[in-house]
Amino acid sequence: MNKLLSAQDAVAQIQSGMTIGIGGWGPRRKPMALVRELLRSDVKDLTVVAYGGADVGMLCASGKVKKVIFAFVSLDFIPLEPYFRQARQNGDIEVMEIDEGMMLQGLRAAAWKIPFIPTNLGLGTDVIKLNPELKVIDSPYDDKEWVAMPALKLDVALIHADRADARGVCQIKGPDMYMDDWFARAAVNTIVSCDELVDAEYFADGDEARYVYWERSQTSSVVHIPGGAHPTSCSPLYGFDIPHFKAYAASAKDGGFDSYCKEFIDGKSEADYQAAVGGLDAIRAIALPVY
Repeated sequence: MNKLLSAQDAVAQIQSGMTIGIGGWGPRRKPMALVRELLRSDVKDLTVVAYGGADVGMLCASGKVKKVIFAFVSLDFIPLEPYFRQARQNGDIEVMEIDEGMMLQGLRAAAWKIPFIPTNLGLGTDVIKLNPELKVIDSPYDDKEWVAMPALKLDVALIHADRADARGVCQIKGPDMYMDDWFARAAVNTIVSCDELVDAEYFADGDEARYVYWERSQTSSVVHIPGGAHPTSCSPLYGFDIPHFKAYAASAKDGGFDSYCKEFIDGKSEADYQAAVGGLDAIRAIALPVY
């Protein structure tokens, strides 16, 4: 079984109007090469589900997003993602802002193919008031109320992994896999980019197999893109590119997203992008963040 595709062919499966989930967390292990390929496409009117970072900001700035369902959109050391902030302040996008745990429950409901999960997360807060699509229900067993967190069904999930084989077995060896396993299971079509492509025998080693967090049947396509998470991190392989993020954030006030795209994305391949940021060796030399 061979699920290998080019980035262009993998992203060509995404159509306008779809709901896409993007794995990773803020500036950490985002499938940015796939996002850049999506930016080069004609796709629009997307609903994006993410614990967001520059992935969400770039898609909003490019006019490809209709709605964002999110728990946060941040670059971490830059608290507010600048282009998402602009899109939201200008009213360019619809939003559904929910608690981090509520979003996890929505992904789980989709993965388990049930319409909602009852939770006490969000009760007594403006999350319910500001999101009329969220319903509060009575318990059939006592007099308590629960939030019925609806399933966040995804047409496509985009994820970046450390390693994968052609069958779709994916490995994440960093200290946190975030919610990527639930994004994979909540989606009809899961596209995984990876830094390293390995033979199936690699996972015969039990120590390596311990870092596989979802079933290979959940992976639809594998795209081999070394350095494909840049400018976000892919721990333990490389950290996030702070100077690049600072320049990206500054572009929101000086030149706008068109200037950033002209330098790094428009008319360029992923190889061109990596050359513009110093090359793969420079990406792999970025130190991991220390907390």
